[in-house]
Amino acid sequence: MSAQEDDSEHRLTAERRRKLGLLRERGRAYPNDFRPSDSAEGVRKAFGELNAEELQSAGKQVSLAGRIIRMRGPFLVIDDGSDAGPMQLYLDNRQLAPELAELHKLLDLGDIIGATGELFRTGKGELTARVAEFSLLGKSLRPLPDKHHGLSDTELRYRRRYLDLIANPETRRRFADRSRILRAIRGYFEGRGFMEVETPMLQHIPGGAAARPFATHHNSLDLPMYLRVAPELYLKRLLVGGYGKVFELNRNFRNEGLSTRHNPEFTMLEFYQAYAVHSDFMDLTEDLLRTVAREVLGQTRIHWQGSEIDLAGEFRRMSLRESVLEHCRAISDPSQLASLANLRSTATELEVPFDPAWGEGKLLLEIFEQKVEPQLFDPTFITDYPTEVSPLSRRNDDNPKFADRFELFIAGQELANGFSELNDPEDQAERFRAQAARRESGDQEAMYFDEDYITALEYGMPPAAGEGLGIDRLVMLLTDSPSIKDVLLFPHMRPEHAG
Repeated sequence: MSAQEDDSEHRLTAERRRKLGLLRERGRAYPNDFRPSDSAEGVRKAFGELNAEELQSAGKQVSLAGRIIRMRGPFLVIDDGSDAGPMQLYLDNRQLAPELAELHKLLDLGDIIGATGELFRTGKGELTARVAEFSLLGKSLRPLPDKHHGLSDTELRYRRRYLDLIANPETRRRFADRSRILRAIRGYFEGRGFMEVETPMLQHIPGGAAARPFATHHNSLDLPMYLRVAPELYLKRLLVGGYGKVFELNRNFRNEGLSTRHNPEFTMLEFYQAYAVHSDFMDLTEDLLRTVAREVLGQTRIHWQGSEIDLAGEFRRMSLRESVLEHCRAISDPSQLASLANLRSTATELEVPFDPAWGEGKLLLEIFEQKVEPQLFDPTFITDYPTEVSPLSRRNDDNPKFADRFELFIAGQELANGFSELNDPEDQAERFRAQAARRESGDQEAMYFDEDYITALEYGMPPAAGEGLGIDRLVMLLTDSPSIKDVLLFPHMRPEHAG
């Protein structure tokens, strides 16, 4: 903002504060005695088709409340958040009581008012309420963004989401769609016999994912604590306890970088089912996404950043190794992926940085993530992940070097991760020990050894499948939003005035 613009805003704010002072003197500042009985949406649905004569005959009195978003002479337009859009009011000072006519002079754009009056149509045919009484319920001391340009500053939209919601109706629609997506997901799983549960967000051991946790301290217990990186190990404890189908819509926290696809606090769907395998959940995931898209969008065709994705067809399925061979043109021979030495040579040729301590599985995954993942635009399940990078997944019976695991990719980003669960406590303990060794070697994303979880498995967990699906990325996909910050009401950002 320029110095001239800053000075102008300061003068406007000073004038609004002067008006607030007058309201205080009259005892009319911030009243809380108005209760609207109508909404713009309800009024338009009930009376929007009536002509001027029919409205006059009906003599319908309405009571509305909302924020003033436009002012032109005696006409005001208020926004009450209705999907049907704003509502016009007509305040004729000649017909208002003298004290209301004076109050009218104290109104500004952004003020919140409550008004009662009779519906009519203007000469231009606009449905309008002729105000008989009104109250100024909340004074806007700061001017709203310019009505013609809305709030276009992207960073300001994220920092001051309340202004974004006021100025940009499409933002409000996007978050209404997010709410509908969550309702559709809950309905889907409840309709299939899954029980929604809640598990701890504050944990002694941050398990269930390879991620760096946020650390804190519990004063009364004098113990280090962590914000959860995933609820997985607690949800599988419930399978041990006898629940056969559970799901949780949960908030997770990972101390990682910020990007258009990553926020340190995010929402995940995780669900688990006894006596299921990973391929069952691939089928379920396809059906889930189609169902949610139909319910929220009315169709399975998604428009994403100028391209179209159709969820109606069967999603492609291919192994991790097959995807690397198909999408990396520099790899002409499968033998280039056949040994650790060859994988290192291939990574060097592809300019994929790697740690010499990595094994074959980690190195293959790194090549995939850097060179293949961005190319997976159409819905694709990638299967057969190396066991080395799948510490909670069941080994494949035919080839134990690989796990019965999949990830779903759409529009070049991972949307879901699922697998047949490892229910062998001795195998799981050995993998935890390997993860703990990696932590001791400096890998801050490696998992901890969770002794209580091993104890739970020793009581017996049924064979099962589990999956995590990123809600924020799903909302991005269904609302054509290029950044995760567009679908989080309050994304994390560096403070404006870091001190």
